[in-house]
Amino acid sequence: MLIRTYTLCFATPTFLGNAQQDAQWRTPPIKALLRQWWRMAYVATAASTDFSKMRDAEGRLFGMAADGGGSRRSMLRIRFDRWDMGRMTAWTGVDRDRVPHPDVKDREGRIVSVGAQLYLGYGPLGFAGGQTALKPRAALQAGEVAQLKVALPAGVEGDRLDMALAMLDRYGTLGGRSRNGWGSFSLSPADEATPPLNGTLDERLMLRWQDALARDWPHAIGRDERGPLIWQADALADWMAVMRRLAELKIGLRTQFVFRSGKNAERPEDRHWLSYPVTNHSVRDWGQNARLPNSLRFKVRTDPDGRLRGVLFHVPCLPPPQFNPDRAAVESVWRRVHEFLDHPVQGLQRIPA
Repeated sequence: MLIRTYTLCFATPTFLGNAQQDAQWRTPPIKALLRQWWRMAYVATAASTDFSKMRDAEGRLFGMAADGGGSRRSMLRIRFDRWDMGRMTAWTGVDRDRVPHPDVKDREGRIVSVGAQLYLGYGPLGFAGGQTALKPRAALQAGEVAQLKVALPAGVEGDRLDMALAMLDRYGTLGGRSRNGWGSFSLSPADEATPPLNGTLDERLMLRWQDALARDWPHAIGRDERGPLIWQADALADWMAVMRRLAELKIGLRTQFVFRSGKNAERPEDRHWLSYPVTNHSVRDWGQNARLPNSLRFKVRTDPDGRLRGVLFHVPCLPPPQFNPDRAAVESVWRRVHEFLDHPVQGLQRIPA
């Protein structure tokens, strides 16, 4: 049996809920996240691009439910040393930082500032009594720690599992609004039997970002002629300052695309290709129930001195067929996003992993 034991520490608050929507340490989200990054590891290392083979390997490792007796039990075992509930029960006074949002204006047409955390966490976070409020009864707070054990039979997908675990440490986030940096965590080996995590990015996990648009699901980290599409912000004192910085960046890269239509637009505009739905800017053929996740993701990492950094990375893929994607328009939009993040005024640095 191959067993890996890690200390998992959250760098930002985490909206990780159980069936009652109460915050709680739970292993199913870890398994789902590990599954996502394992798929990237498979694409990077498999000799064949036959996806039926990937699905078969995935089913053997993670389990699957199927008709006709094809169900399989997962060979992977995941355990936490704690299952207790979240202790962050209120948000009063936490979201003090406000950032200007060009799309939000008062009756006189003046730009209004919004709560940075509310902007990045809308859903788990709401607005009540004139301030940002926590909708669930609790959240897991930054700095909380648990021991995570991952086990599977020896000789079964061990190399890909280790590759996926390393990616979890570098890029993984858990819970609600995790693509915006909430639920950022780190993994560190907790015993001598667990090898160090590889902090470098395997070349096989990267793909020229235009080529990655050949598939409609996230399967590689994008790169261009300058290297991986990974940006790092300056180190800051706490997670609140980092979330403010990430909010500023996200507002800027989105609002550079100015809408010329409102609800039920006849055709998508550039900003629609970033993510969808967009408040008050629907596309008639897509409707409001369509969901297009943003393929630019955020992560908060902890420096050795305890300060925190915001990291942005692009996992490019083409929108699904139901969006009838315009490949040229999608490429144009993401090229502008990359240029925005590379511009010296943003103060970001390209990093290799």
